[in-house]
Amino acid sequence: MRLANKNAIVTGAAKGMGSAITTTLAREGANVFLTARDVDALNPVARQVIDLGRQAFVAPCDVTDETQVKAMATKACEAFGGQIDILVNVAGVTGPIETPVQNVAVEEFDHTINANVRGTFLPIKHVVPTMIERRSGKIVNIAGTSGLRGYPMRTAYSASKWAVRGITRTTALELGRYNINVNAICPGIVETPRMEKLCHEKARARGWTYEQVYEEYVQDMALKRVTTIEDVANAVLFMCSEESRNITGQELAVDGGWDV
Repeated sequence: MRLANKNAIVTGAAKGMGSAITTTLAREGANVFLTARDVDALNPVARQVIDLGRQAFVAPCDVTDETQVKAMATKACEAFGGQIDILVNVAGVTGPIETPVQNVAVEEFDHTINANVRGTFLPIKHVVPTMIERRSGKIVNIAGTSGLRGYPMRTAYSASKWAVRGITRTTALELGRYNINVNAICPGIVETPRMEKLCHEKARARGWTYEQVYEEYVQDMALKRVTTIEDVANAVLFMCSEESRNITGQELAVDGGWDV
């Protein structure tokens, strides 16, 4: 197993990509500390981790609240006996959909930036000291292909994902001397309830059908198929394993060729 005896924290572990990443890491040997705002939604995922023969710990946490994040990091450190090997930052929001920049409410813009940027920064800030002390660690941030190119009608979301790339590259430079790898996975459109919401909102705004919007996405991809949560989880697994030991400060697009 590629992650035998490793301990991981996954934020936003309750649903979609977060749950798939959690169970994939566990399947490869990692014990997992699962965190999200909705603890009830975390419990079924934690049970899957336990069924795989790993340890699972659950704690509520709003990743935009520094007091909660600091407490979460402390609990994880205690649960794992001071050994935190992996941090995967999944928690985030989609922000305004199909909205021209002049129509984006400043409150919605701030909420998106806060959730996606501050929500990536704070877990890193409070988990890194443990990794530095042990001179080892893997940090994987979930960015997005909208942070690799412009994304019309998604100003807040695109801006937040560009910022996640900035955090990734800068912390990679800072932490490399401590044998800590920091990378980002950039999913494109992923087959989740969030994608359904996105397609429905676009269809409503354009006067299209859901199927027309979905097909537009498919046709924009070189491989003509939508990314699955397993595709993303497998990419995260690679970045958490020793197979990526000499990769840091990089962004791996998992998007079927949308950004080509």
